[in-house]
Amino acid sequence: MAVALGHPEHGYYRTGDPFGGAGDFVTAPEISQMFGELLGLWSMVCWRQLGAPASFNLVELGPGRGTLMADSMRLVSNVLPFYNALHVHLVETSPLLRKYQRAALAAIDCPIHWHEQLVQVPNGPFVLLANEFLDALPIRQFAGKAGVWRERLIDLTTAGDALEWTSRALCATDRLDVPPALAAGAENQIYEVCPAAHAIIREISRMIMMQKGVALFIDYGYVLQTGGDTFQAVKNHKYADPLLHPGEADLTAHVDFESVSRLAGLAGVRVSGPVTQGTFLRNLGIGQRAKSLKKAASTEQKRDIETALERLTGDDTMGRLFKVIALSHPDLPEPEGFWSNEK
Repeated sequence: MAVALGHPEHGYYRTGDPFGGAGDFVTAPEISQMFGELLGLWSMVCWRQLGAPASFNLVELGPGRGTLMADSMRLVSNVLPFYNALHVHLVETSPLLRKYQRAALAAIDCPIHWHEQLVQVPNGPFVLLANEFLDALPIRQFAGKAGVWRERLIDLTTAGDALEWTSRALCATDRLDVPPALAAGAENQIYEVCPAAHAIIREISRMIMMQKGVALFIDYGYVLQTGGDTFQAVKNHKYADPLLHPGEADLTAHVDFESVSRLAGLAGVRVSGPVTQGTFLRNLGIGQRAKSLKKAASTEQKRDIETALERLTGDDTMGRLFKVIALSHPDLPEPEGFWSNEK
């Protein structure tokens, strides 16, 4: 998964633009400006909760085409105390996507920095945004059979012209922290773990406790780990066999928000959520923002705004599938947007 997505020459994120209607999938920022605008306002509120520092890092992991950050900055650019304090840091490994990001942010006159890794972002109070970032990190899969767990692997066929699934027995050095509900190694059960996500949550939790900050993750995933195969490929806006088009399809797996919450909590970080994306955006006022935009819109534009609102917040669309979780320093006020009546 890591090679197929990130190989310097042949990796999916290195060889083309996967976003938008011409790509393989559409993310929330590409659906409507309202998404990025609300996250810009949310970041500004966090800055105030941090004490309105004179210098402040706004970090985005996996910024895509830069749409989210551009929409955020456009809305807050007139709030000069916040805007003048900003240092934008984009963590992006793809040279092609960096090119798109520079174009999208060309009108932004606050300092913008690009980094290969999160550890390169300088110290200081921060807000970190990560929309559909964790789902693209490589996972490991384990299959339970007859009470025994084996790791699922991908190998070449005997002919060497295709990929196929295989497996291996676990060895003494393998540490498999299986949730109690799955610990018996039930027949044909699949357990997924994402070591890369665990590592980045630990690093961000350390940053939060050392520097005082807030991190926001928006992704599709599950609140409780119940097992199952969520490894999938998307090509031309359709699901595909993840072994058929290496380097030519987007590969993802559902985010385990239970593990995110547990790891952050162990580090002493406050965990808010997860709540559904629909709840979070409604709490931030997306309905009011849609009404405001429609006042100066044509009939067709009004219809587009309503369609985007439904896609972002509807129970049958992204509104329920996508979850939102915030990690923050325990001395800070609770981040906005996380009150919920969800069961």
